[in-house]
Amino acid sequence: MAEWYPSDKQQLDRLVSYFLTQKQELKLDQIHGLITPHAGYAYSGEVAGKAFSLLKQVKSKKAIIFGPSHYIPLKGIASLGEIETPLGKIEIIKNSFPKIPYEHSIENQVPFIQNINPKIKLLPLVIGKINEKEAVEIAQMILINYPPKEYLYIFSTDLSHFLEYNKAKQKDEKTIDIIRHLNIKETKKLDACGIYPLLIFMQIAKIRSWQPKLIEYKNSGDITGDKSQVVGYASFVF
Repeated sequence: MAEWYPSDKQQLDRLVSYFLTQKQELKLDQIHGLITPHAGYAYSGEVAGKAFSLLKQVKSKKAIIFGPSHYIPLKGIASLGEIETPLGKIEIIKNSFPKIPYEHSIENQVPFIQNINPKIKLLPLVIGKINEKEAVEIAQMILINYPPKEYLYIFSTDLSHFLEYNKAKQKDEKTIDIIRHLNIKETKKLDACGIYPLLIFMQIAKIRSWQPKLIEYKNSGDITGDKSQVVGYASFVF
């Protein structure tokens, strides 16, 4: 975990609390969920924190986190069996999905949620390779079995990887535009490691007529000053 965020409880809590105080101007009548990055907190923590800060006004007791699989070749859906961060252990909602031991795209979201609501129950879903038809079927299944009136939906993705700064910005602008406009016909042009969670998100958003709003975009070059090879980060609310 230390490679992603501090392993010391107090240090992690202070860092997350700081990220959650970042000001953003969006005012929304209702929040159904977020799209957030999952890189190390030194790189994407601010972008994620601005999104998670909006959840302070939400009183949901349950959330689903959809994250891409980085470590295990996977088709369809799996779930994490347990999650424990320096801030404590999270209660996992019982489910019948196959279990895998670890996935940082999901676990990096958890300290933000714990800071806001340490008693929240989570369904951590790791999304492997799926096609468009399967994305539709999964979206329908999620809405029936885990309805938005009971669950927050959090979709985890970073954007382009290891491009030169200006090329990355151009590529990421196209990805952001596809997400913002729910342009399902253009999903093959998405440059994001969380493309499979995003396919599900876009189908759910289309069914529910949700319109994602961009909160912030940055890439690692904005943080480190090294613009030779960067990774893109964006956060949305819907």
